[in-house]
Amino acid sequence: MHLKKEAYFDVAIIGAGTMGMSAGAFLAQQQVNTVLIDAFDPPHNQASHHGDTRMIRHAYGEGRQYVTLVKRAQQLWEELEEQTAYKIFEKTGVLGLGPQDSEFLQETIAAAKKYELPLEILNNKEVKERWPGFSIPDHFIGCFEAESGLIYSDNAIKAYKEIAIKNGAELITNTPVQHIAREDQNTIKISTENNVFYAKKVIVSAGAWVSKLLPALKLPIHPTRKAFGWFDAPDTLYDMANFPSFYVEDNQHMCYGFPSIDGAGLKIGRSDGGQGIDPNQHKQNFGQYETDEDELRYFLKAYMPEANGALNQGKTCLYTISPDNHFIIDHHPEHENIIIACGFSGHGFKFGSVMGELLSQLAVDGKSSFDLSIFSLKRFGM
Repeated sequence: MHLKKEAYFDVAIIGAGTMGMSAGAFLAQQQVNTVLIDAFDPPHNQASHHGDTRMIRHAYGEGRQYVTLVKRAQQLWEELEEQTAYKIFEKTGVLGLGPQDSEFLQETIAAAKKYELPLEILNNKEVKERWPGFSIPDHFIGCFEAESGLIYSDNAIKAYKEIAIKNGAELITNTPVQHIAREDQNTIKISTENNVFYAKKVIVSAGAWVSKLLPALKLPIHPTRKAFGWFDAPDTLYDMANFPSFYVEDNQHMCYGFPSIDGAGLKIGRSDGGQGIDPNQHKQNFGQYETDEDELRYFLKAYMPEANGALNQGKTCLYTISPDNHFIIDHHPEHENIIIACGFSGHGFKFGSVMGELLSQLAVDGKSSFDLSIFSLKRFGM
């Protein structure tokens, strides 16, 4: 696309990944003059959305205060599937496993009770009878949400991309933003190597790169390299007809995973662990560390031994982790017309749809219909 050296917009979105592309679609559908600028060409393999699938859970172990948001996200994902030709949601069910005293599982149960969500509590024997692919200790329980499942992450971003462009948004790809500055009281100047953009409002949703774009703010976020892989596993035990999406929390470590889809193998990753990284140094280099594969096999050997087959494929992605693992969604403390969305801490993708809705509300109305107080920068004294 040919652009003038200078261009003016109502809203500029820096980072057109999960949250940014969704926000662009919501804004464009409201006929807001919007530009999305990304250093790559979404969907791509350099950021947090990479890896084909992401889980969506409703009874939320990270905090029951997320349930209202995730229920709205579910509704919007299903609407997105109806609006486009893309398959977005797969109702595999989600099974959480861990000791009965697991804080994460207890919060999951409490969230289900508070919001009257369907959640089955299963003992060790019941889990193994229903899903013989699991091997779990006697003191483990299962928490099963039949209505939850997975989101096809690449498809979700492609769908929002299609909607944004169809409704008039401009998408600038392979163009890193070099500088963001206040031009005057009502305008933000965004500089790239070859162009300058001006916007009344700016949404900075560039994941692990947000700190580099807003260096003076010194945001307390930590980009982290994560490894995940697909392992050869018998379909009779581990395909979507026989196995749910899952997570295992054993009071020391936590993993997550998905059933085998079209013979690709059981997918598994770690929610904890990983290596701190400069996002500019991130690449697809699964196997650079012995722990990339070893830490995944720890869970397979312990809890899914019959899925501990050959590694079919390994990949890496980026988490951007906040100190308390809660998101950061707020106006810049010194520039009200800059909106920051980052620190999604490895559990943000499922909220991508509703994040687009609420970020568009912040950009257009200056406030959201959702309670975002838990995500405020004020909790860090900012």
